[in-house]
Amino acid sequence: MNELHYQLDLLKAINQKLAEKERMYTKVCESAEGAFLYYSYEKNQITTLGQWKDFFDFNVNEPKDFSKILDVVEEPYVLALRDILYLEKMKEETATLDCQLKGKRIWLQFRTQIYYDQNGIPTDKVIYISNITKTKSQNEELTYMAYYDGLTGLYNRNYFVRLLSEYIRNASENNSVVSVMIIDIDEFRKINDGIGIVVGDELVQQFGIFLKEICEENVIACHLHSDVFCVAIYQPSASKNVETIYKAILKRTKEAFHISSGQEIHITVSVGVAEYPEASKSPLELINCAEIVVFRCKKQGRNMLQYFETPVLTDFLDSIELENKLKKAVFNKDFYMYYQPQYYAGNRRLRGVEALIRWKDDESGMISPSTFIPIAEKNGTIIPIGKWVVEESIKQYAAWRKQFGFPFIMSINISALQNKKDDFVDSIVEVLNKYKVKPGEIELEITESVLIDDFQSVSEKLKMLRDYGIRISLDDFGTGFSSLSYLKKLPIDTLKIDKSFIDTVLTDSATRIITESIINMVKALGIESIAEGVEEEQQYKYLHAIGCDVIQGYLFSKPLSPEEFEAVVSGSL
Repeated sequence: MNELHYQLDLLKAINQKLAEKERMYTKVCESAEGAFLYYSYEKNQITTLGQWKDFFDFNVNEPKDFSKILDVVEEPYVLALRDILYLEKMKEETATLDCQLKGKRIWLQFRTQIYYDQNGIPTDKVIYISNITKTKSQNEELTYMAYYDGLTGLYNRNYFVRLLSEYIRNASENNSVVSVMIIDIDEFRKINDGIGIVVGDELVQQFGIFLKEICEENVIACHLHSDVFCVAIYQPSASKNVETIYKAILKRTKEAFHISSGQEIHITVSVGVAEYPEASKSPLELINCAEIVVFRCKKQGRNMLQYFETPVLTDFLDSIELENKLKKAVFNKDFYMYYQPQYYAGNRRLRGVEALIRWKDDESGMISPSTFIPIAEKNGTIIPIGKWVVEESIKQYAAWRKQFGFPFIMSINISALQNKKDDFVDSIVEVLNKYKVKPGEIELEITESVLIDDFQSVSEKLKMLRDYGIRISLDDFGTGFSSLSYLKKLPIDTLKIDKSFIDTVLTDSATRIITESIINMVKALGIESIAEGVEEEQQYKYLHAIGCDVIQGYLFSKPLSPEEFEAVVSGSL
């Protein structure tokens, strides 16, 4: 009897222990974030645990109910999921599969574990189901960031270069061509500065969407940077080549881009094209060659398409070499000044001189200001160059004023970038005070380009200089688009008639009419007129006859070194 009680107590203890373990395993499963499905092969019994009801609105009681799970996933995953659910048929122990639920942005991961006995017969199956939507979304976002540009949805630069490398590799094997187009929105900076970067970003986004629409097999596009895009065409065909894509771009840019703020923006683009294998056999070099062509498009007026040619690269490399030399020359101050005299038309007395910078490179010899000044304005070295010219010219004038004992006018050219500096006015006044030069004996020459970006700010600075006593001259008059309006709005003392008018004033009636009108107009406004580039006696006589005040040009004198100018003045005393 005692033995029976002992056996009953033992069985009761075992059952209690099993119940406690079952409760523990159940609680563990229920507290987990996933759902569990347990199948006993021996009992042919299925148990669902954990958060099953949060995942599915049906029960799975026997193996045939697995079809219910297959019914809720997207079609592409059905066959693979069937293999996971019936993994024992493949004689494998474990496998994992990610599936998207049908019609939903929910991703589930199914992980199956099969347990076998020593004879290889399956005994137990556990399927763990977890919601991986968040992880999947993060991974998709990282993948998107790795391949795509966030603003436009086009490929980003890095992935585009990888695809372009594949294009080039295939072209090499198949003896075919790859065309690369760099597309640059013209004057995009004015849009950003004038309307705002938010509008600029939306414009870039819309243009990127347009490019995405014209991409197809063997045509890819990327947002390279800012307002620059790149298109690659593998094995160009009659339907998709540089010309057809460019025509599509021109058609789109004829229409306005409608911004969400209600603005309408019209744009043009400059396009540079380089082709494999003619231009380069490297993807990055191919892109660079196309960019070089875009630079040339910008120089030649924008809104055009040009192809890469070997001379283009040569010119570009020459300009890079010149730019490096220029930076070195600025650092070493390897410049010197020449001065071209100006004479009153009536009595041919010296009115003054125009200060002209010169640069003689040890290797290249004399380099024209028309060559290096635009480079200096582009890379910013015009600021230190301009500062040096101002000081050198005023210092030289102070020495001549003391040497000759009589005043004349020193004219100094001022660049747009110089004028933009906040301390521009103060820096001029500081140099005048340093060398004790009277303001009225200095004339600052500006061109219309100085006025384009910020007329209000420029005119205010010029008024401050003129109030101080410094003379202001408007140079190259007649070559811009709105010079007449400047005569009324600007505080100017002198107007210089551009050489292009003087060259044809004797042979072209239209030029004579314009020249006479300019001189009569400025005389009525009390502004002094200077004709520059006068090279013939007949030109001088005509200009004198119609009332031009001052003559400057090779007829009277070429630009002179300080020593040559001193000899001329000393000889006339």
